[in-house]
Amino acid sequence: MPFLSTPIPDLLVFEPAVFRDERGYFFESYNQKVWEEAGVHVTFVQDNQARSTRGVLRGLHYQIGEMAQAKLVRVTEGEVLDVAVDLREGSLTLGQWYSIRLSAENKRQLFVPRGFAHGYLVLSDTAEFAYKCDNFYSKAHEGGIRFDDPVLGIAWEFDLKQVLVSDKDLALPGMVERLR
Repeated sequence: MPFLSTPIPDLLVFEPAVFRDERGYFFESYNQKVWEEAGVHVTFVQDNQARSTRGVLRGLHYQIGEMAQAKLVRVTEGEVLDVAVDLREGSLTLGQWYSIRLSAENKRQLFVPRGFAHGYLVLSDTAEFAYKCDNFYSKAHEGGIRFDDPVLGIAWEFDLKQVLVSDKDLALPGMVERLR
């Protein structure tokens, strides 16, 4: 089975079978039938892609209510540290985070269910980050948590004094403010 569980229920790592030979490689980055056979029923409606340089930190973002989004994230060039934070009300792992290195080389993908905040930090000189969403973006439903929130204590594996963060992400509230 190409799915690996994480310590947080429903947050899954997908490791596709990669077929390599002297010409290069081939793999299915997504096959709905494989996901449904594994019990993950999601219909993706939007694909996004971003290119960033070393030290860029994007997140932690989420969408609320009827516009909440599940995401399938991967890296097509370079390497990132990808982080998901459980924000699901009533979850036994509420406030817990999980991180994984995603890269063009390892071809791993992370499935981030609805109810999670998500972000990533670019570890390579550049990275191209691609992701599928199961719901459309809505500015009116966006939210976020500050990446360096001490309550979360995320280990970003990088000197946070050197990260490049948008003004919008720097203005995000911490976990305590979010839960009020």
